[in-house]
Amino acid sequence: MPPILQHLQQASKMMSRRKILLLVLGCSTLSLLIHQGAQLSWYPKLFPLSCPPLQNSPPRPKHMTVAFLKTHKTAGTTVQNILFRFAERHNLTVALPHPSCEHQFCYPRNFSAHFVHPATRPPHVLASHLRFDRAELERLMPPGTVYVTILREPAAMFESLFSYYNQYCPAFRRVPNASLEAFLRAPEAYYRAGEHFAMFAHNTLAYDLGGDNERSPRDDAAYLAGLIRQVEEVFSLVMIAEYFDESLVLLRRLLAWDLDDVLYAKLNARAASSRLAAIPAALARAARTWNALDAGLYDHFNATFWRRVASAGRACVEREARELREASERLLRRCFGAEPVLRPAAQIRTKQLQPWQPSRKVDIMGYDLPSGGAGPATETCLKLAMPEVQYSSYLLRKQKRRGGVRARPEPVLDNPPPRPIRALPRGLQGH
Repeated sequence: MPPILQHLQQASKMMSRRKILLLVLGCSTLSLLIHQGAQLSWYPKLFPLSCPPLQNSPPRPKHMTVAFLKTHKTAGTTVQNILFRFAERHNLTVALPHPSCEHQFCYPRNFSAHFVHPATRPPHVLASHLRFDRAELERLMPPGTVYVTILREPAAMFESLFSYYNQYCPAFRRVPNASLEAFLRAPEAYYRAGEHFAMFAHNTLAYDLGGDNERSPRDDAAYLAGLIRQVEEVFSLVMIAEYFDESLVLLRRLLAWDLDDVLYAKLNARAASSRLAAIPAALARAARTWNALDAGLYDHFNATFWRRVASAGRACVEREARELREASERLLRRCFGAEPVLRPAAQIRTKQLQPWQPSRKVDIMGYDLPSGGAGPATETCLKLAMPEVQYSSYLLRKQKRRGGVRARPEPVLDNPPPRPIRALPRGLQGH
């Protein structure tokens, strides 16, 4: 008798028929894995029991249409990878940028449906960087699409932005010795509103959400309140990067997914040498003051996040988050060895897993496959740790083949945007 049936037989002595039904429904994905074979050991058993559905709620099918607003430096690449893998497993179409936009939807311009590659329309899933435009997204995505996004504590986010985009954002490049402290001591001395990539230096969250990042809640509190209302009207869930696992628990419940649908590897992480170990309190206060609009957004949605956790049952969400962490760690060990470690790109042999490096001053880490791997398990592990640029390119090729699109020169957009960040500015190359 399969182990899952033995477990159910034992459980039947202690549980009502209704609870057994919930157990069977909750284990549907696990049962499928048993039939598929050896992958069973990758996942813990009985995921959904930590947070069972409400007694009067019938089981729902998995929701298949999702638009994720990928904000900058908020763990969005890891969420994107989860969505890409889910879409692949269910043969869903992922909206991908037109080649003129590279791997972002012509950011920092306002999003337009014209920025989407024709071979990836109509889509079920959208998860690449863009500046939010509600009307254009609703024109692209099907009715019933669930909109989600993620925010990060503004001081920590700004430290990451300053480090990651230091060679691209003019406001950051003006600062002597690339000093975050010097910038925050007098940001107006370095910042020029409206110049190229200025949005990375001031209220980036507000800009990504389609807001005016030059507005200050100290001068116009009504603007912040209005922006919050606009976000709440569209987004069914605003996740919080500092509580990533709890966020994924709420996401999977919102979408009626299984917990194994949101297993993950941490992607696009900087090496310890490329980030501050801790942000001094005075520096954090200065960052929040300079990015007051972002701070207001974060504080509001952090509070609503925890109200949502309380509504779901904080104890069960925390148990499920712990199970998710443990399962993800098991999956990492299964894929990348008994002690999986993040490696600098230069040490990663597998080309598909080498993360893009924003500059020689910032090391972005990644995983590498053990030598000699092959087969479905290796393919699963490859996708788990595949960086955004490679995965986007892979999905575009795959969807072109599926749609019968012939290889041909791509049409050029009218009024193409500035090139997205990919390589060092010309004046910095070779130095």
